[in-house]
Amino acid sequence: MSTYREEKRRDEQLRAEQAREDRRLELQARQDREAARAEEKRKDAEAKRRQEQAEKKARAAEQQAKKAAAAAKRAKAIRGLKTNPATLFVAFVMVASIVPAILSQIGALTGASVAAPMAGLLAAMLEGGAWAITFMGKQAEDSGREPRKYRIGTWAVAAVAAAVNFWHGLEAYGEHPWVAFVLGASSLFAIYIWDLKTHGSHGRSKEQKQAEKARRAHVSARRKHHPEIVEQAVKLQAALPYGVLDDESAFAAAWRIHTGAEPGLSAELYATATNAVLSLGAAFELGDNVRDELLETGFKAARLNPFAELTQVPGSQAGIGSNTDEPPVDKPRESGPRGRSDEELNALLPDALTAAADLVAEGKQISATGLAKKLQIRREDALKLRDRVIEQRRLHVA
Repeated sequence: MSTYREEKRRDEQLRAEQAREDRRLELQARQDREAARAEEKRKDAEAKRRQEQAEKKARAAEQQAKKAAAAAKRAKAIRGLKTNPATLFVAFVMVASIVPAILSQIGALTGASVAAPMAGLLAAMLEGGAWAITFMGKQAEDSGREPRKYRIGTWAVAAVAAAVNFWHGLEAYGEHPWVAFVLGASSLFAIYIWDLKTHGSHGRSKEQKQAEKARRAHVSARRKHHPEIVEQAVKLQAALPYGVLDDESAFAAAWRIHTGAEPGLSAELYATATNAVLSLGAAFELGDNVRDELLETGFKAARLNPFAELTQVPGSQAGIGSNTDEPPVDKPRESGPRGRSDEELNALLPDALTAAADLVAEGKQISATGLAKKLQIRREDALKLRDRVIEQRRLHVA
């Protein structure tokens, strides 16, 4: 009996403990669910708060951007008016011209028994039509199309409106006919002011006119002096697709075809320049041989010259120098005894021929001074070598 009762009591204790644990677990689960719901609500509230802050910042930034854009627009308009006050006065004059023109046309039409609404529409048709065509012409001009037909249409419609106003002025102000001219001008003056504003600065400047005049003179001279080359240039442009060759490129190509040289040069000019260089070289050679006689002649000519203010220095008078001071010529280094023998000069002749070729390649004359510098010999020996070099070159050319 006692054992049965003890086991029953233990079972009841176990069931009680299990019930308490179940209640504890249920309470813990309820608390966890409430905590999760609270955390979710907190996160939702935090996200909502952040979204509201972001939207508030976005609205503030948008308002700030709008204010900045409006301020920039106002500042730009103010700067434009300051730098170009004519725009403000042009707008004022245009309004002061258009409004009286419309009122005059409405008065003219209503005076002719036209209903007021129709009179207003017809007046708007005339003045508004002129300005509609004007703005279409401006748009065409900005896009690079020819605006001439729009300008003709603008002035034609404006002329009709001016005629209506002039006729009305004669009828309404018969005692003061000059008012008719003012009313007629009101339909034209605004168009004229706008035309000056949009096209007045498009004219050519004085420098551009002078440049255009010089260009035409250049083209005329080119056609006069080089007709065959000009004709060839035109043929080249016609043979190629349009715009491939401009006028200058075509003329340069035609010049090369006819002369074989760069523009401005020809075989005849090359021959003339070559002859001039050879003549100058011969003069230098002659002057180097008879230097003492030329100096003496120069001094005598300077003493006997009756025009003292035109007297040149003796060296220039003799044709062997210039009026400007020249830097001293470095004396060649002595490389041998004074007065070489003929055998020694003959031995130096190949080197002298090479030095002479170098001088010619450098664009210089074959002179005793040049040979002396190249060969590092005395000038007396260079004089003799120069004569032999010139003789050798002449025999080689022949």
